Amino acid sequence: MTSFDTSPQLSIWRALLALAVVFVMLATTGWTALRTHRESSALAASLAEWRHGHLHGLRLPDPDAAPTRLARFFGSLTPGDRDRLARRYPLAVGNMNGAPVSLRYRANHLALERARATERARMHDSRLSAAGQQDAGRRMHRYESLLSDGRQILAFDPAGPGRIAEVFGDLAAARRISVVVPGVDTDLLTFQRTSRPYSAPVGMAKALYAAERAARPSTRTAVIAWADYTSPDGLGVDAATGLRAEEGAVRLNALLRALPGRSPVSMFCHSYGSVLCGVAARDMPRRVADLAVAASPGMRAGSAAGLGTTARVWAMRDASDWVRDVPYLELGGLGHGADPVSSAFGARVLSARDAEGHSGYFEPGTDSLRNLADIGVGAYGEVTCAQQDDACRSGLSGTPTAQRA
Repeated sequence: MTSFDTSPQLSIWRALLALAVVFVMLATTGWTALRTHRESSALAASLAEWRHGHLHGLRLPDPDAAPTRLARFFGSLTPGDRDRLARRYPLAVGNMNGAPVSLRYRANHLALERARATERARMHDSRLSAAGQQDAGRRMHRYESLLSDGRQILAFDPAGPGRIAEVFGDLAAARRISVVVPGVDTDLLTFQRTSRPYSAPVGMAKALYAAERAARPSTRTAVIAWADYTSPDGLGVDAATGLRAEEGAVRLNALLRALPGRSPVSMFCHSYGSVLCGVAARDMPRRVADLAVAASPGMRAGSAAGLGTTARVWAMRDASDWVRDVPYLELGGLGHGADPVSSAFGARVLSARDAEGHSGYFEPGTDSLRNLADIGVGAYGEVTCAQQDDACRSGLSGTPTAQRA
């Protein structure tokens, strides 16, 4: 890998290129791309009802309380009481960090059933345009898919483009947990794709889960496809700033602090998802042992040490990935900083020779997916480095410590 060139000429060139890219973005998308996040009216209503609710004459706890506090509350209830709360407040319980994961699955199933009924009615609403009815049909079919037997929906918000997270495996019993964080254009409708399935969060997580079980069959694993944030809409100004990453980082760390058990957690962050993970890194719980990024436009840090995490930092990029040509700098809030696969950044650089472009890192049979799976199960000695000297595997015994440049 070529070392990071810090010559003044290159810095000036990159700054000019960044400004050119920004002006093109503004010309094509407009300043309105910097939109603010709107809280789900349905989710907000469910949370408001919870805040005013009672059980056996006693007030319910603050839904924003610490996960340990909420876990104690749910642990003190009978199965019947827990089920009653899920039925009364499905969106609130389904998105509540600290609620038992099995209860969140049931609550989100109920919320999805209600959302499906709403969209089915909208499909035949004469007040809607033909395009509006078609959109309702697409969402209704997506909800039907999410309601299929065996699906474990950990988070669900139907507002706007929608947010969602799904679990593969037994999260409560897992000895290793992996979290897949996707990039731009991720929402309810793109959460799963029939064409190019491994470019969407569900396909990514399924492929990783299968590869982890193949890499170490004796290790109980669970993989979370985490699309529970409002991602940038295309490669506009939103994608060039950290706004969505900052909002998503709060949600991601709230989830990580609420995960059951004490098993190590590995983060797998793709494209703009790596920006989010970079922003979140400093506040991630110490049980996060690995932070791996693929196709990263930058992590809003100048080095692995600058992330402020105790996790091992890994990076990979295929030679055919267009993201290699983005300007790796940050200027006035635009751009995401240094290149994570540059030698100066200080990450452990993994092979991704056969990933085939920006969306090919989770394709079954690729060295990129095998590397991610080996990290996920802790088989660090099996990873393939991008260079021949195996530098990415050095010093991997023992507990991970803070990265140093």
